Amino acid sequence: MIEEKKVQLIGIDGGASKVSGWEIKMDSQSGLFSLGELNVQKQYRDYEEFQAGFTPVDVKQQLAEMNGEIQLTEDEKKHGRAYMYAAADVIIEITKKLRAENILVGIGMPGLKAPDKRGIVALANGPRLPEYAAIIEKRLEAAGVKLSAPISHLGSDADYCGLGEEYAADGAFGTSDNAYYLGGGTGVADAMKLRGKLLPFDAAKPWIAKAWEMKSSAGLSIERYASSGGIQFLYSQASGISLDELNTEGIFPPQIMEKAIAGDEAAKKVFADVATYLGRLLFERMQTLWSGWKGNFEFVNPAKPALESAHPYHQTFLEKLIIGQRLGDLMAESIGKDILWEPVMETINAEFAKVSDAKFKNAYLCCDSFRQSQIFISKLREAPALGAGVDAWLTHKKKEA
Repeated sequence: MIEEKKVQLIGIDGGASKVSGWEIKMDSQSGLFSLGELNVQKQYRDYEEFQAGFTPVDVKQQLAEMNGEIQLTEDEKKHGRAYMYAAADVIIEITKKLRAENILVGIGMPGLKAPDKRGIVALANGPRLPEYAAIIEKRLEAAGVKLSAPISHLGSDADYCGLGEEYAADGAFGTSDNAYYLGGGTGVADAMKLRGKLLPFDAAKPWIAKAWEMKSSAGLSIERYASSGGIQFLYSQASGISLDELNTEGIFPPQIMEKAIAGDEAAKKVFADVATYLGRLLFERMQTLWSGWKGNFEFVNPAKPALESAHPYHQTFLEKLIIGQRLGDLMAESIGKDILWEPVMETINAEFAKVSDAKFKNAYLCCDSFRQSQIFISKLREAPALGAGVDAWLTHKKKEA
């Protein structure tokens, strides 16, 4: 049995462009967790295996193959090694800097997981990684890093955002019984807490959809409108400027917002679309929790089963709609500039105007207007990494029990 005082938690947050790892500390008195001072990041593009201009396999093909034999392309195999090597190297560097033993590692990654939960079989914006955990462990072993236990499973970055917001001292879930979290970084993360308990979206999939599963009228995943990476993609499409050039020039969503304020037509269109779909998404969450799915969006995967309108949480009032990560920063920065925050509120009000359920409207509206105070901007930027460490600890405790 591992002595609690000697366990070193490491939380890994993997994304489409980089992997970030943190030492995680636990307060034995409160049972709450916090980030340590040591953070290591690795960019995938710094590895020779990285394939510049990599194009992911079509999502529909990925979904079709994920329950059978996955046909990785040669580019996927090589590009994927950059992802796995970067994650391993982050763990190696943290371990050596801390001179730590009894390492417990939690890893959050976007994408659909393999049946053993140690690999990724569908990833919208990157290569599939069916041997993710196994390759990382081999690289750690070769570097002389010994884990206290094998990587148990890869977690959902969305679920880890929820865990982070619940178990951090300043987490936004901690003071609410019913809340929804939307985190927008490279991708998008959905999490919710209902009746005082975290409820993973996978546990509620018969009646609620993840943001990335739904699509706009243009056929794009809602993830494009609710994530930092997606907003940059939309601007690239609207402006004709390649993503590589945008990255080189340092043009990310904050800079795109500045362009919109300055009158750039492509940027203005992007933020108008973002505000529309972000507002519609937040309204859909409120409505679905209150009275069940109403078909507000179509799905990226046309074969996805229809959602059920009945669920155990009818007439649940969401005390908070939490916006986190870079999307939260962007929303906060936009207040008073009539470029994102205000148009999102206008969209929510327009959706409520279509509703005839007076009880539902009265729960959320004041003087026929949505109460903006229910939108809460999370300051926990590293929620996924913190949640990954929390999950590693909870998994360890469960096995030790």
